[in-house]
Amino acid sequence: MASKQILIVEDDSDIVELLTIHLRDLGCDVITAASGHLGLNAAKSSAFDLIILDIMLPGLNGMEVCRKIRQADRQTPIMMLTARSEEIDKVMGLETGADDYLTKPFSIREFIARVKVIFRRSEDHHSPEGGLAASSIMTYGDLKIDADKRKVTLNSVRIELSPKEFDLITLLASNPGKSYSRKNLLNLIWGYDFEGYEHTVNSHINRLRSKIEGDVSNPKFILTTWGVGYRFNEDL
Repeated sequence: MASKQILIVEDDSDIVELLTIHLRDLGCDVITAASGHLGLNAAKSSAFDLIILDIMLPGLNGMEVCRKIRQADRQTPIMMLTARSEEIDKVMGLETGADDYLTKPFSIREFIARVKVIFRRSEDHHSPEGGLAASSIMTYGDLKIDADKRKVTLNSVRIELSPKEFDLITLLASNPGKSYSRKNLLNLIWGYDFEGYEHTVNSHINRLRSKIEGDVSNPKFILTTWGVGYRFNEDL
């Protein structure tokens, strides 16, 4: 199996060295960048299995780097690191498209455990609920979701989704008509660690709708179940 390609965007050389040692112990190839601009250029020029991104960076901060990576339609999982523990940072990190979030100081054991979870999610072709999707390919009108290839097309045109957006639409489309609360979706897609950040689900649903819905004010695929949360249209 090919080794995982990891990009570390961090200006603290001690942290870079520590993370690099442990990632290489996992058999990963590691590229490093010490500024936001260098990290963004690296992310855009090569394919990575994971980007580890510090928030406080010289030049361009991690939030902006994350936002620009997602705007470039890169689906690479992103783990954000920060020395700041304010709740707003965690919320902003998630809403700009990060997949996970660690606050410094963190234990290397926790870091490695989080990395392994991200790798497992990327390799796992099961549904986000842990069971096999009814079919690896789901077709609803002009919308086609290939769970194995992690590919979504609309009118035969590929729609670039972030990992979390893809997990959301796959979960909902695998269970059309089933309503999920924001808390359910947060726990199923992000995990227990993000309990209390249900509004992050709203942001991701809004971005998802902007990519697949012809009219976001009158959605065809992802419907709102008032007072509960969201469901996938079962009448397609």
